[in-house]
Amino acid sequence: MSEQTESFVSFGEQGAQLTYGSYLRLPQLLDAQHLESDPPAHDELLFITIHQVYELWFKQLLHEVTAAREAMLAGVEGGRLWWAQHLLTRVHVIERVLVQQVDVLETMTPQDFMEFRQRLAPASGFQSVQFRELEFLSGAKDAAYLRRFRGLTAEEEARLADRLEEPSLWDAFLAVLRSFDLAADRDEEVSASMRTVAHDRDQYAVVWALAEALLQHDELAASWRARHVVMVERMIGAKSGTGGSSGATYLRSRLPVQYYPLLWELRSAL
Repeated sequence: MSEQTESFVSFGEQGAQLTYGSYLRLPQLLDAQHLESDPPAHDELLFITIHQVYELWFKQLLHEVTAAREAMLAGVEGGRLWWAQHLLTRVHVIERVLVQQVDVLETMTPQDFMEFRQRLAPASGFQSVQFRELEFLSGAKDAAYLRRFRGLTAEEEARLADRLEEPSLWDAFLAVLRSFDLAADRDEEVSASMRTVAHDRDQYAVVWALAEALLQHDELAASWRARHVVMVERMIGAKSGTGGSSGATYLRSRLPVQYYPLLWELRSAL
C-alpha cells in the first residue's frame, strides 16, 4: 500500500477518526434547544433556533470585523488593505442573511408567540453581549450599557470593557487615512481628507473602497434594526419587552444610530 493511500484511509469513515457529526459537534449542537413551555409550544423551537443562529452569525461577524480592523490598522505599508476590503464584503453578505432571517421568524403568529412568551422573562435580546460587542467594534461605543444591564457575567463584562478600550473599525479607517498622508486627527480634517479621496479615486482607490465598505456595513446594520423593530411591533405591538425594556419604543430609539456619520455627511459635500 502506498504512503498516499495510508494517509487517506486514516481519515473519514474508513479511519473512524473524524466524521461530519463529530467535526461539527452535532450531538452538542442539536441538544442545545430546550423548550421552557409546558406543554411544549410548537413555535418555541423555531424561536430558539433563530436566535441561536443569530448568535452564531454574530460570532462570525466579530471574527471577520476583528480581522478587517487589524488589516486596516497595518495601513498601506502592511499590504493587507485588499484583505480588509474582502472581509468587509463577506460581512455585508452575512448581514443580508440576518435581515432575511426575520422572514422566517415572522411565520410565527402573535398568538403562537404568546403561548410561550411569558416563559422568557426576564431574558431579552437586549442582553445579547455579542451584538453589543459588534456595535462597539463597529464604532458605536456605549459605556452606559454596562451600567444599564446588571445581568452580565464577569466574563461578559470583561469582554465588553475590552471592546470599549480597543480600536474600532473607525479608528482603523483613520489609520488608513494617515498611512496615505491624509490628515485624520479632527472631524474637520477627516471630512477634508475624504473630499480629497472622493475627487481623486485613481490615487486613493483603496481608501474610497474601504470607506464605501464601511458605509455599506452601517447601512445594513440600520436595515436590520429597522426590520427588527417592525417585526417586534407586528408580534407584540406596544407591549414592554420581556427584559423590562419599552419594547418597540426602545428599538425605534435606536434607528437613528450611525456608525460613521462623517461618511454620511460627505454625501452632502460632494
